[in-house]
Amino acid sequence: MVQINGLYETHLTVSNLEESIDFYRDVVGLELAHKIPARDVAFFWIGGRERSMLGLWSIHSSPMQMKLHTAFQTSLEQVLQAPDYLRSKGVIPLNLSGNAEIDQPIVLPWMPAASVYFRDPDGHSLEYIAILPEPPRPDLSAMATYAEWRDLHQNAQP
Repeated sequence: MVQINGLYETHLTVSNLEESIDFYRDVVGLELAHKIPARDVAFFWIGGRERSMLGLWSIHSSPMQMKLHTAFQTSLEQVLQAPDYLRSKGVIPLNLSGNAEIDQPIVLPWMPAASVYFRDPDGHSLEYIAILPEPPRPDLSAMATYAEWRDLHQNAQP
């Protein structure tokens, strides 16, 4: 069996390549690695050059649309700042279901991880995620907020 060490690249289709380049560079904060105008594709480095990539492929006016999900690993400090940062860029920070605006990260206790979800111009679900140092709590349903998770663990300390 081949041992997998990580995910190197993933791809999304977009309806407007230039708008998506601006979004992924200026809002998400990825570095544009390469653009091939003849193929209507752009590639971005994730986590630095040659670590991993995101490819954006223009579908122009195709009636086919698929909404996909991509999570970007970052620090807890960055996830905590993400709701305010996203709002400053005109992007709505969302909960796990993508159906409610949030003011702070939510926690996925089975991992555990703090997350903030948001959408790109084509409606793809994006996420900033940070793994938390506490032990996983698969016995808990999804926490509503990071503050609830923090309070749970502070109250558990002797």
